[in-house]
Amino acid sequence: MTTTTAPRPTANRRAWTMLALGVAAQAAGTLVVSAPALLIPSLHAHGMPLPAAGLLAAAPTFGMVLTLIAWGAITDRFGERAVIAGGLVLTTLAVAAAWAAAGDTVLLGLAFLAAGMTSASTNAASGRVVVGWFPKERRGLAMGIRQMSQPLGVTLAAVTVPQLAETAGVRASLVLPVVLCAVLALLCAVGIANPPRPSRETAAAEQVANPYRSGGFLWRIHAVSVLLVVPQFTLSTYGLVWLVGLGWPTGAAGLLVGGAQFVGAIGRILVGAWSDRVASRVGPLRIVALSAAVVMGVLALVDATHLAAGAVFLVVATSVTVADNGLAYTSVAEAAGPFWSGRALGAQNTGQFIAASAVGPGVGALVAGLGFAASFSIVAVLPLLALPLVPRSDRSHD
Repeated sequence: MTTTTAPRPTANRRAWTMLALGVAAQAAGTLVVSAPALLIPSLHAHGMPLPAAGLLAAAPTFGMVLTLIAWGAITDRFGERAVIAGGLVLTTLAVAAAWAAAGDTVLLGLAFLAAGMTSASTNAASGRVVVGWFPKERRGLAMGIRQMSQPLGVTLAAVTVPQLAETAGVRASLVLPVVLCAVLALLCAVGIANPPRPSRETAAAEQVANPYRSGGFLWRIHAVSVLLVVPQFTLSTYGLVWLVGLGWPTGAAGLLVGGAQFVGAIGRILVGAWSDRVASRVGPLRIVALSAAVVMGVLALVDATHLAAGAVFLVVATSVTVADNGLAYTSVAEAAGPFWSGRALGAQNTGQFIAASAVGPGVGALVAGLGFAASFSIVAVLPLLALPLVPRSDRSHD
C-alpha cells in the first residue's frame, strides 16, 4: 500500500481563511450560549420567577459541559469540516426550536440545553482547525486571534438580544442567532478544509497512543487552566458589581467592563505572538499565572484602601487574567497530536466550564461574607497554586 506524509502547514492565505471561518463559527456559538442570560430581564418582567430565569440562562453552559469531549472525539474521527458545519446546522435547529417554544418555560429550557450541546461542536473543532493549518511558529498568534471569538460573540449578543427582547419579544431576539448559525453552517461547509495530517496507517505509534498515558503534561495544563479561569470569571462576573460599589453608574460600569473584555482580547493576541517569538507556550504561561496573582492582589489593595483609578486597575487585571487561554489551548493541541487534540481540547474546555460555573455562587458567597478585598485576595492564591503545576518545557508532536 502506498503511504504519504502530510506536508508541514504554512501560514498562507488558505490558513487565514480557515482562521476567519473558525472565529466566525465560534462567535456564533458564543452568541447562542450568551443569549439566554441576556433574556433574564425580559423573562422576569413578563412574570417568570428569577430562579427559573437563571436556570434557563445556565442551560446552554450545562449542555456544553455534557458534550464537549464527545464533539472532540467526533472531530478526531471525522474531521473539523463535518463537525463545525454539521454542528452549526444542529445549533440552528435547536435555536429555531427555542423560538417556537418561547411561550413554554420547560420546552424553552430544553431547547436552550440542546443549543448548548450542539454549539459545543465549534469549540474544539475551530481550535483544532487553526492548529492544523498554521505552523508551530505562527500558532500562538493565530490562536490568540481565534480567542477573540468569545468577546465578539458576547458583544454581539449584548447589543442585540436585550433590546430586541424588550421591544419585540423573546422570539425576535432569537432570529439573529438562527440566521447567523444557518449562514455560517453553509459558509463553513463550503469554505473549511480539513488540515493536512498523517494517515492513521502511517502515523507513528507515539502519535496514535493516548497522550494522557504517556506523561502528566496534559493533566497539568488542564489543572493550571482550571485554577486560572477562576480569576478571569471572578472579574467578568463581579467586575460590574465592584465598580458600582465604588460609585460608578451602572451604565458606565457596564461599558467599562465590556471595553475591558476587548482590551483583554487584544492582550490574548499579543501574548500569543510573544509565545511564537520565544518558541514556548509554558514559559509565557508561567509568567501570566504569576501576573494574575499580582493583579488580583492589587485589586484587593485598591478595594481595601479605596485608591483612586480603580477602573484602570480593573482593565489591567481583566487583560492579564484572560491572557492564559490561548497559550494553554495551543499547548494542549500541540501536545495531544493530530489524532487526540479534539478530545484533549474538549477536556480542556470542560474543566474550565465546570470551574467557571462555580465562580458565581462561590465568589458571591465570599463577597457577601467577607467583602471584595478579602475575596480578591483569596482568588489571588489560585494562580500561585498553578505556578508549580506549569510544566518546565513544552511538549509537541511537530
